Amino acid sequence: MEKPTHLIEFETMLLGRYVQLSARNASHLDRSAYTLLSRIRMEGPMSIGQLSDAFGLDASTLNRQTAAMLRAGLVERIPDPDGGIARKFRITREGEHSLDAERTGNIQGLERVMAGWDPEEVAAFAGYLKRFNIDIENLDGRPWPRP
Repeated sequence: MEKPTHLIEFETMLLGRYVQLSARNASHLDRSAYTLLSRIRMEGPMSIGQLSDAFGLDASTLNRQTAAMLRAGLVERIPDPDGGIARKFRITREGEHSLDAERTGNIQGLERVMAGWDPEEVAAFAGYLKRFNIDIENLDGRPWPRP
């Protein structure tokens, strides 16, 4: 690898694969459902238009993804609590349970992978990942809400 960014590209490609492999006990939400449910949990009910703005995806893609989540009972459609005309998606109890189970499995997988790391190394890595993601969000203009 010629430059550190080449190594980062390679390692981030592998990261997506390994995070999923390390979460063997998760509820097995697909990645789009996991991401959409996470965003709806953080923001509250969201319309297709709001999801489109948040993710930079077209409405047809989001319609397919939310339809699958509706069929699975992970979200429900509700009138806009603020009185708007667009209906919004709200996470259901089943969606909350599935999201919590998935997140718990992911965290347990990461803890297994990082079992030999010092707490300072884990914290430093988390800080670098956060900075990396925030810099991507700043370039993209789509910040992700953080707790």
